[in-house]
Amino acid sequence: MSVRKFVIPALIAVPVLIVAAVFMVVPGRFGGATQTGSPDTPAVVRALAQEGLQDLRPFDTGTGTELRGFAGTAGQQPIALYVLRDGTAIVGTRIDANGNPLDMERIDDLLTQPTSETVWSKLAAASWVQDGKADAPRVVYTFSDPNCRFCNRFWASARPWVDAGKVQLRHVMVGVIKPDSRTKAAAILGAPDRTAALLRNEQQYASGGIAPAPGVPPEIADTLAAHEQLMAELGFRGTPGIVYRDETGAIQRVNGMPRPEALATVLGTL
Repeated sequence: MSVRKFVIPALIAVPVLIVAAVFMVVPGRFGGATQTGSPDTPAVVRALAQEGLQDLRPFDTGTGTELRGFAGTAGQQPIALYVLRDGTAIVGTRIDANGNPLDMERIDDLLTQPTSETVWSKLAAASWVQDGKADAPRVVYTFSDPNCRFCNRFWASARPWVDAGKVQLRHVMVGVIKPDSRTKAAAILGAPDRTAALLRNEQQYASGGIAPAPGVPPEIADTLAAHEQLMAELGFRGTPGIVYRDETGAIQRVNGMPRPEALATVLGTL
């Protein structure tokens, strides 16, 4: 059972009393849960951690022992978990008597920076292809398929920023669109000069792009599998999948080709 099914929040509270909830989690309903973590961590929290809820951190709800709060992430999405005195829990957003969400700032403070650093570290560890100056002040990651026309449009749209030395694009290659996407990605990843191979594919995209490699060596197959797993983990279902840091340093994601008016948000000031 995936923890993602629980990210359908709704929890209404009037000052400290829970009036209604749409999803309750009961300890013991999850196969494979074991006694892990701190001894004072509720069983239901440990169970959800076993099911994939990550980055769990307690926070004060201001209700004493009536309601214990935990912040966590499911598929990089922040969620709140509230444990009741009877050991059951509710996943959702706590709302005050005026209909205003509670705890969001606490959850953001607990999760945004650590989650951003984790995501950025995973991207940095990928076998990305450099596109732009090494000392460019802004780095933007993009999951790219050699046969993706929207990836090619993003590549072309980013040229003013890249050519000015303002942005370095890091292409995390995947092969998901056409049967020869993997062999074209292999041609780029296996080239002596991967940056030049990527450039050739993008410049010649309209005429078919880079010639596919004869096959996909095992090490490149492993790289593509790791990239595609990371792409899915970050919530991207297609390409381009773009990741950048905003002015606060927090990770932001864009599914697909950004609109022209949004390019400066992704790429910064030209």
